[in-house]
Amino acid sequence: MAGRTMRVWQSLFTTHPARTVVMSFATVVLGGTALLVLPLSSEAGRATGVVTALFTATSAVCVTGLAVVDTGTYWSGFGEGVILALIQVGGFGIMTLASLLGLLVAGKLRLRMQLTAQAETKSLGIGDVRRVLLGVAGTTLAVELSVGAVLALRFRLGYGNSLGDAVYLGFFHAVSAFNNAGFGLHPDNLTRYAQDPWVTLPIAAAVILGGIGFPVLLELLRYRNRRRTTGRRTWSLHTKLTVITTVILLFTGTVLTCLLEWTNRSTLGSFDWDGKILNGFFYSAMSRTAGFNALDIGAMNASTLLFTCALMFIGGGSAGTAGGIKVTTFAVLAAAMVAEVRGEPSSSVLGRRLGPHVLRQALTVALLGVGLVIAATLALLTVSKEPFEDVLFEAVSAFATVGLSTGITADIPVSGQLILIMLMFVGRLGPVTLVSALALRERTRRYQLPEERPVIG
Repeated sequence: MAGRTMRVWQSLFTTHPARTVVMSFATVVLGGTALLVLPLSSEAGRATGVVTALFTATSAVCVTGLAVVDTGTYWSGFGEGVILALIQVGGFGIMTLASLLGLLVAGKLRLRMQLTAQAETKSLGIGDVRRVLLGVAGTTLAVELSVGAVLALRFRLGYGNSLGDAVYLGFFHAVSAFNNAGFGLHPDNLTRYAQDPWVTLPIAAAVILGGIGFPVLLELLRYRNRRRTTGRRTWSLHTKLTVITTVILLFTGTVLTCLLEWTNRSTLGSFDWDGKILNGFFYSAMSRTAGFNALDIGAMNASTLLFTCALMFIGGGSAGTAGGIKVTTFAVLAAAMVAEVRGEPSSSVLGRRLGPHVLRQALTVALLGVGLVIAATLALLTVSKEPFEDVLFEAVSAFATVGLSTGITADIPVSGQLILIMLMFVGRLGPVTLVSALALRERTRRYQLPEERPVIG
């Protein structure tokens, strides 16, 4: 039985890995759409339009958070339960499939697998699959229960909600936060809690943990146990890059948000200094991974929206619930730029040389992402009369599965909403399937072509 299961997994992930991932998520989206269309799913007891249901299901499964209707008032308890289930399935599926594809790539290229025992392998075994599934499930459950309990206590003791409402609000927002979905149950999202660190900080912590990626989380846990028993420090390059780049981007986003919005009375200007720093940090964390907002995005300065687009496009960690091109892609490109400026023959980072294939994959993901965002922005501008900066912000947010919006999502015509649906789906699954496909296709050429240098610049 175990041997047959192993062969099924191997066939599934080696024959058509990209097709398997895409078809799996498309099936879940269509199933969620069918449930949300039902009259039982709406608060009014009427059937929901197909496009609205499809948009909501795609946003939930792709853990984006963009919405054309208010989640807390439009959908019934059953509808909210469907959305929560889609968020959980989408987040768990992304972490699991991305991690399994990472295992497959590691085995294919005979690299040290970071998610299993410190040994090389040439195939994806049933033991590896079991470790990934149990690891992702255990991490998800631990974070969501911890954050949900803290939020439930705060809603019960700090805001006087009934026990049932407090538990429901707490765990709904905890699941949405860890999976980087950004769905909230209040019409103003989290703006009513803007100056409450007992709400914003646990949500930010869940968002960061979910967005940093399961391989990094698992390695950090093993590092703690290994250091306790052996005293050795053995972080991999991937973990170092992810953690360092994440900290730098969080700090940079906090500083820029505070500087650009400090005197804006519609955003940070009305807070005292500690409230400004708290919301600057919260916005920085949300702008890279999740769609929660404690500030009015539509009232922000154009300069803030521009750098937010950059943070959203970069996104979070690989094999996590965050979107974007991923922080490791950004770090690899930055290292290549530094090496070229210095005139070095190869790029290196943190004492390790990066192979040419790594740079090619990073360039491919980044440039395809840029092209997709530009094409979607042009298409949206042709069907919508919204300002350019709002449309660009919406397109980047959909591609990076962030979910932040200046408030134009519901005003975009149906054709524009279909474009956003496509953008969310491709933006969520595209980088995962593309990188795995590129890595699995890698082969050694037994000859070299004549070298010639074109004029650059």
